[in-house]
Amino acid sequence: MSSSPSTRSQTAVPDVESQQPKAQYNGEESLELKSLQYEVTLEHHEHPQSLSLPRKWLIVLVISSSALCVTCASSAASFTENGVSETFHVSQEVTILAISLFVEGLGLGPLLTGPLSEVYGRNIIYRVSFVLLFAFSFGVAFAPNIAVYLVFRFITGLCGSTFLSVAGGSVSDLFDNKTVANPMAVYTISPFIGPVVGPLLSGSIFQNTNWRWTYYTLSIWTFTQTFALFVLVPETYVPVLRKQKAISLRKSTGNTKYFAPLEKSEINLGQAILISCYKPFQLMLYDRMALLLNTWTSLILGILYLAFQAFPVIFETNHGFNMQDTGLAFLGIGLGMLCGLASQPYWNGVFAREAEKNNGVAPPEARLYMGEVGGILTPLGLYFLAFTTYPSVHWIVPIIASIFFGTGIYFVFTCVFTYLVTAYRPIAASAMASNSAMRSTFAAVFPLFASYMYDGLGTAGATALLAGVMTLTVPLPFVYRRIGPRLRAKSRFAVA
Repeated sequence: MSSSPSTRSQTAVPDVESQQPKAQYNGEESLELKSLQYEVTLEHHEHPQSLSLPRKWLIVLVISSSALCVTCASSAASFTENGVSETFHVSQEVTILAISLFVEGLGLGPLLTGPLSEVYGRNIIYRVSFVLLFAFSFGVAFAPNIAVYLVFRFITGLCGSTFLSVAGGSVSDLFDNKTVANPMAVYTISPFIGPVVGPLLSGSIFQNTNWRWTYYTLSIWTFTQTFALFVLVPETYVPVLRKQKAISLRKSTGNTKYFAPLEKSEINLGQAILISCYKPFQLMLYDRMALLLNTWTSLILGILYLAFQAFPVIFETNHGFNMQDTGLAFLGIGLGMLCGLASQPYWNGVFAREAEKNNGVAPPEARLYMGEVGGILTPLGLYFLAFTTYPSVHWIVPIIASIFFGTGIYFVFTCVFTYLVTAYRPIAASAMASNSAMRSTFAAVFPLFASYMYDGLGTAGATALLAGVMTLTVPLPFVYRRIGPRLRAKSRFAVA
């Protein structure tokens, strides 16, 4: 970071006084111009987008693996339930709360971390988040009773939620609009691959040791991610980088006039947090488009988390799998997500063609083409899964069926996330927070009634019911792609 006065002369506002007669300005304008000369901006080489491509991708991968670590911890509890139940002498219904409370923490955390990141930067939030996550994970791994276990599961979910709200901003800091699609796709898929990896990890561990080793392993992984965040991930938030440069210039030159806009802004942190708490719910209350899109993704995530209770019934009861093999059965969903990610270059071409039709800027509705495919694949995969769960059908068939479901998940979430950010750009953080809060609530609740539903309706009936619910949402992206511009024009929040 440059700190010499001569460097500052390159970053200041152009020398207006040498280009225009001084008499044109009154005293206030002249004073304002002089003040602007001390406003610190970044040189090209100081901007995060000027980092080398390998370095930028390394940062994206560290951030993405951190998000994967957090969401893996959310679902890893699914295969520790029997061990926790035996250790603490509680019913399985109580142990399911370990998933529900963690996921609810993931949903509520962004309401706090979003405003904090806009004041203090992204890097300090990441580091504090994972240091706390590592510290509190010991409360889960060494819990002496069920109350301590559940309380620390909620707290760790709250601490880890940073990477579901702030991390997307880091990706956009590093890449411009033309190159951000692929790294954003890698980041977007990581929180959804995590819940698939969780049962695979915990099933293998619990099959060979005991449930506490699942959390010991997660603690080791968390420590590794914490180290990587400290060593490999720099600050990327431009307003904070300008503030840091201004502080450096004041120290090195002794001139206290240097300043960054963030230092001059009258940010009331308490008010910012209050707004971030009610703005997402205000958006859902007054904007039907946001409400229905959030409901769509919430249903899908709820079904994904419900699968952590359903797959043991399907594969252990019907096909005689052990716990480790049942964890491996989730690979079908993960493979489907990776297939969706592999199709990203095709979708980039679709968006580019839409941009050409609209003066170089693709409208938000262009993202819904991907959602149309995902909206069809999701219930299709569930129907396929529903009627292949019988013991007489080979076990590979329902796993193949889950591939379609996994691809549909990727398409739906990628399209909705991108749509919310572009359609509600002035309040993009609130739009994403509204989605996070709602979908996390669904994901927390759905596992609680999974066993009752599958016991009452059977594997085919229960899964077919879920497929039927998702069928009702199929028209959503088709309708919004056509009427979206009209709805945005009438919305009090969306960009017209």
